[in-house]
Amino acid sequence: MASIEFKDASVRLYFDAGTDGEGKPVRKTKVYRNVNGEADAEDLFGAVLALGELSELPFLSADRIETAVIMA
Repeated sequence: MASIEFKDASVRLYFDAGTDGEGKPVRKTKVYRNVNGEADAEDLFGAVLALGELSELPFLSADRIETAVIMA
């Protein structure tokens, strides 16, 4: 039977960096690694909002990126 084992997690924050010369929106990103795999959604959401407020650019959204190992 196969199983999946947590390896690591990170969060990617997206910020509004204005528009380019053609008027298209530009987004900047910042990745924070070593996120605790057991962090619940409320705690992670609070941390992401706090980190987003530290930027001079307006905070747009965030993604949690999780890596796992598939084992046989």
